[in-house]
Amino acid sequence: MTGRPIGRRSFLGVAGLALSGCAGAGAATGGATITTATYIPASYDDLYPGIQTFMDTLAAQSGGTMTCEMFDSGTLLGAEELLPGLLLGVADVMFQTSSYVSSSYPILGAMELPFGAEDFAKQRRAIDPDGPLFALVNAQLARQGVRLLGGMPCTFEYLWTVDRPILRPADARGLRIRVAGEIEGETVKALGAAPVFMGSSEVFEALERGTIDGLMSYIGTVVSRDLQEIVRYATRAHFGAYTVDAYCRADWYDSRPPDQRAALDAAGRALYRDGTEVMAGVHERDYLPAVIAAGVRIVEPDGAELAAFRDAVAPVYGRWHDLLGDPAVAARALQSIENA
Repeated sequence: MTGRPIGRRSFLGVAGLALSGCAGAGAATGGATITTATYIPASYDDLYPGIQTFMDTLAAQSGGTMTCEMFDSGTLLGAEELLPGLLLGVADVMFQTSSYVSSSYPILGAMELPFGAEDFAKQRRAIDPDGPLFALVNAQLARQGVRLLGGMPCTFEYLWTVDRPILRPADARGLRIRVAGEIEGETVKALGAAPVFMGSSEVFEALERGTIDGLMSYIGTVVSRDLQEIVRYATRAHFGAYTVDAYCRADWYDSRPPDQRAALDAAGRALYRDGTEVMAGVHERDYLPAVIAAGVRIVEPDGAELAAFRDAVAPVYGRWHDLLGDPAVAARALQSIENA
């Protein structure tokens, strides 16, 4: 999770929740109430509608036999506690960005690689719940007891800076760039910058104080955290991407009756289909104009400049191969994206 193990205090806190029976009716008894958790606050106008769609679809498709009790904004489990909490039964379903868990589940890094898809439309097609990559991901996750129900591909991550734009790889050298996950960190290192891991809630103050020089992020984090008030430049290219996904334990999913498993699958498809549509619309209609209105200068490299960035980040693929440790699976994942 963000390339670092969960701290002992956080882990013991999660374990304590499980032992004290704070998991809720769904986790404790298998009843109709599904304990659902995320660190994402409802103020994320681009992401939370998709989460709400998942919950609404689950209730409707199950005929009301599966309703969600949501603990958002980290009120039950913080960002780094979500996965341990899910595995301990504190929550039945969690919504999490792949960047936080791809170090634990490297197969998820396939969708985070820089320049991994030609455009967002292809990125979106690649994670279709009915597509080959989704099946491959779940086959890998099942070995570690987790199931992916569905997810939203976030629009591509750009490089956002305060003092100067990054027009070529050399411009990033020596900068301190906030990242949220391991693949992002490897990308920043490949550009010669220093990755700094921190939660999005800490970024505004870190930029303000000069603790960091910029961040690698999709536009949703920038606007939701009012970072457009501080950053002055954005280098617009496919430096990375991640997904916002719904996960459950594999054994919990398998123990559900067929109609409930079908309802969970339908909710995952709704998260992917309808949630992504809303998110992309918010970014284009609201967030991008807000960034421009705040005076952020957006630069978009092309031609030789873009090729230089592609060449610079190529080693990230080798690092991901090492993390995954299975060349055949890596080749299948990348082929699925290429053919999407």
